[in-house]
Amino acid sequence: MYIDTCFTPILYPQYHRPEGIAVIVDIFRATATIIAAFENGARSIRPVATVREAEDYKALGWPVGAERNCRRCDFADFGNSPVEIKPEMVKGKDLVFTTTNGTKAIHCAKTAARIITGGFVNLQAVADECIRAQRDVVVVCAGWEDKINIEDTLFGGALVEQLLPNGFQPAGDAAIIALMLWQKAKEDLPGFIKRTEHYKRMIDNNVEKDIPYCLTFNSSKLVPEYSQEANCLVINK
Repeated sequence: MYIDTCFTPILYPQYHRPEGIAVIVDIFRATATIIAAFENGARSIRPVATVREAEDYKALGWPVGAERNCRRCDFADFGNSPVEIKPEMVKGKDLVFTTTNGTKAIHCAKTAARIITGGFVNLQAVADECIRAQRDVVVVCAGWEDKINIEDTLFGGALVEQLLPNGFQPAGDAAIIALMLWQKAKEDLPGFIKRTEHYKRMIDNNVEKDIPYCLTFNSSKLVPEYSQEANCLVINK
């Protein structure tokens, strides 16, 4: 089995493995927010690529989370902040969600046999699921507007490190690059992250409160998975 890292969604066609698992990661902050919603009792989350789609669902009465450029959209019930998600907002509900990068990455990988979402908050659970499934794995980094970013690449390297002792091999240079970067950063992840473009963007937009949550390891055992039939993310029991 092979593990690879696709640095941005626009490159996904070059990394696609038809029978593999695509692990979508958007460290800051979509995948952490998705996991937080499920931890607080959400029944399902429908990712949509555009603000217009989210507005249409809102008009139909759906609870909607929407964010662009680090800021909650005016019409939305919630934004892209994992620490702001509360049970009374999401428990038992089917949600719609759109973000600048993360939900777009999910749509880019829809041709994968399976799509799951991961972050540092559920790294071990994602690794365990990949090992259990015995399929090739491609980490799809959401990046920023189709460009590479460091934090998602670091997650890719962390997952490579987890999977190599369990029967997986790097599929190519991208997985090795991600692993090398992770090995350099992991002793002081918060300090390493501070030099990144998106860290500075979050500070500038006053959403730095989400950073500690997003960089906490294994706070969740949930692995949200995209259901092609239902067109939404769910937690498989």
